[in-house]
Amino acid sequence: MLALGVVLFFLLLMASIALHELGHLLLAKRFGVRCPQYMVGFGPTIRSWRRGETEYGIKWIPFGGYVRMIGMLPPRPQDPEGRLRRSSTGRFGQLVDSARKEALEEVGPEDGDRVFYAKKWWQKALISFAGPLMNFFLAFVLLGIALMGFGVKEPTMTVSAVAKCVVPAAQAARECRPGDPPTPAAQAGLRPGDEIVSFDGVPVTRYERFQRLVRDSAGRQVRLEVRRDGRELVLTPTLIANRVATLNGRSGTVTAGFLGIVPLQEYVRQGPFDVLALMGDMTVRTLEAFATLPQKMAGVWDASFRGAERAPDSPVGVVGASRIGGEVLAADVRAVDKVVLFLLVLGSLNFGLAAFNLIPLLPLDGGNIAGSLWEGVKRTFARLAGRPVPGPVDVAKALPLTYVVGALLLVMGLLIAYADLVNPIRLSG
Repeated sequence: MLALGVVLFFLLLMASIALHELGHLLLAKRFGVRCPQYMVGFGPTIRSWRRGETEYGIKWIPFGGYVRMIGMLPPRPQDPEGRLRRSSTGRFGQLVDSARKEALEEVGPEDGDRVFYAKKWWQKALISFAGPLMNFFLAFVLLGIALMGFGVKEPTMTVSAVAKCVVPAAQAARECRPGDPPTPAAQAGLRPGDEIVSFDGVPVTRYERFQRLVRDSAGRQVRLEVRRDGRELVLTPTLIANRVATLNGRSGTVTAGFLGIVPLQEYVRQGPFDVLALMGDMTVRTLEAFATLPQKMAGVWDASFRGAERAPDSPVGVVGASRIGGEVLAADVRAVDKVVLFLLVLGSLNFGLAAFNLIPLLPLDGGNIAGSLWEGVKRTFARLAGRPVPGPVDVAKALPLTYVVGALLLVMGLLIAYADLVNPIRLSG
């Protein structure tokens, strides 16, 4: 099951990448840009076929993909008299001129209005944004199926298990020892299957409300009305103060009232706004992750070469993500739990892929979007000032920085892939 899950998740990730590139391709063709190639993967071609003017194919290195559009770099700008400016003799200038020449080699006389750089600024921005938008859409669909189709596990008022003894929160997983005192729930006679109806005369229908009442009642004997096998019983546990985990998912522990039960959890279907709220929360956490990326990469290095523990929120690549998908499918849980978790992980990765590509640096999509928006700003100010409309933004000038960013992304990708192999993130910890 682990191997099957790894392969299945990997194929679904490749499908996500293919759809990302398809987003670029569809909008580029819609706006009349000629696209000679659409490829999933890099390196030598495994198989390709031609439909119309575009060659479609799959390559051997399955860590990305691309759509080749003609005229991504504009020709050298003209001087005020309309003549081409001289080529630079500097190292970076020659690099830029070489890349510009290569980009224009396949532009024919009939392609004057079919080159990328000649399109309107908003069309170029939309073409560049179409890939991340496809991944955002996939994330919404996958998360929506998980939350709206299956639901989110929420605790109910039915008791699933009763803790036999009181242990510190930091040692919650250990077995009971002879000196450990029994829990208030065990002393009072609560059993799995009991449904809690009221707490000290206050009807309770939601576990969150009941949990807060328990936490605020340390040292008190309380009156619990429970329903067992169709009969209603009254139990009187004396709650104790204990170190328990904080609420709302925050780390750490607090001293609060303690009963000692585990609630039964059931799936509760959510609405579309809950999916959007989850994606909003993902946005905040993604921005926080980007802000701490250097520290996180340092942690990946330590996990790879210094034997440090791999952080659960460490960056993962295709290898690590596929392994996580395999662990989900191999986990010893119900089939519905596997499906929901599988969808949540795949949806989260699509969201992360889209957000990462929106970083405003070339060669990422965000770099082209930023250049297109800047072109729009320049043209708007020129029209308002009554000046000649400037030509397209010369993104070729950013090529030296682009190569540096590309090299950094390659190094990061290789480091993450190595860490995913030697010290992977495991769901089981």
